[in-house]
Amino acid sequence: MRWVPILALVAVGTMINYLDRTVLGIAAPFLTKDLGLTATEMGLVFSAFSWSYALLQIPGGIFLDRFGTRVTYFIAVVFWSLFTALMAAARSLNGLIVTRIGVGIFEAPCFPANSRVLATWFPQHERARANAIYSFGQYVGLGFLSVPLFWITQHFGWRGLFVVVGTLGVAFGFAWWRLYRNPADSASVSQAELNYIEAGGGGEYRGEPTRFKWRHIGMLLGKRQILGASIGQFGGNSTQVFFVTWFPTYLVTARGMTFIQAGYMTSLPYIGASIGVLIGGWISDTILKRTGSPNLARKLPIVSGMLLASTITAANYVPADNNAAVILIMSIAFFGQGMTNLGWTVVSDVAPKKLIGLSAGIFNFSANLAGIVTPLVIGIAFQLSGSFVGPLVYVGVVALIGAFAYSVVLGDIHRLEVET
Repeated sequence: MRWVPILALVAVGTMINYLDRTVLGIAAPFLTKDLGLTATEMGLVFSAFSWSYALLQIPGGIFLDRFGTRVTYFIAVVFWSLFTALMAAARSLNGLIVTRIGVGIFEAPCFPANSRVLATWFPQHERARANAIYSFGQYVGLGFLSVPLFWITQHFGWRGLFVVVGTLGVAFGFAWWRLYRNPADSASVSQAELNYIEAGGGGEYRGEPTRFKWRHIGMLLGKRQILGASIGQFGGNSTQVFFVTWFPTYLVTARGMTFIQAGYMTSLPYIGASIGVLIGGWISDTILKRTGSPNLARKLPIVSGMLLASTITAANYVPADNNAAVILIMSIAFFGQGMTNLGWTVVSDVAPKKLIGLSAGIFNFSANLAGIVTPLVIGIAFQLSGSFVGPLVYVGVVALIGAFAYSVVLGDIHRLEVET
């Protein structure tokens, strides 16, 4: 049960989650022209998603701890998909910002919920692979769907693109409600599987739902495991944010590609990231089985991925007529970023069972500050300089900061015990 249908549902839900974030980047070249937006204004629209997404991480985690995974995920996916579809009706900068804020509000509990699923349905030695599989869905889905999405945009307009993607998400929300259950509520899971999960450190907290107290936030941030992972993921997420927002525009404006060429080229780094996710998960669980060391098993792939992500800066030194080399560099960088998705496995390993939602919310809040900062930095720098040189240097530097946080600040990886 933990692999199918549970993890399969999470993988599809995560793919739709990222699809709804990314469609704006695909629509941006047409949308910008149609609505007459400047590069700074477009950076503002890209950033708007992360204002609400980051700010609602902690409230979303509190809601998740209170009402559980099934209810939280259902509400989230249906309403973020409706706001995605509503973007088709936007006629101005303000309309785009409002709808993107709506998408961010309801996507906020998704990854904390994923982390809760990992912690409750999977023993520790399977979590990296489980994380890799659902994260693979987010990248490979975008990798292989990029060309059809660009085709839809070119033939039905950017408004049609938002309607199609939003409708898909609403349909999935009802499939989730029908199929997902927690381990204790599932009529299909065997006692043998439940025993196996719990023997490996999984299983759900069965006490009374934890009522939020403000001191819980300070208590968790006082743990270097939560703080180090949060800072580290800010660095890794900056690379991802570039690809989700400005990458198609970079290919069209800075590299001189046509819109359809950009569609094909966009898919390659996403495929690279999907391979990075799988390899990172496989390496991590393999090292854990052979050494019994969560520190080595989790940190080595993540830090290696951060270092690879920092190579994105090398694209600045590629001649204008060598787009193949640029795509290779971008694919290597995004491959490395894919490996950093193991950060979610770290959170599943260290979060107190009573406060998994809040722990994951703090982690994702910190990580998604990159979603606020990075699009704005890129948009402003590009408008001022007319170049992507500075933005790519910025993305590479914060990836190195992330590598330092995971290798030095994080400390020992173990399940935290806290008083609530």
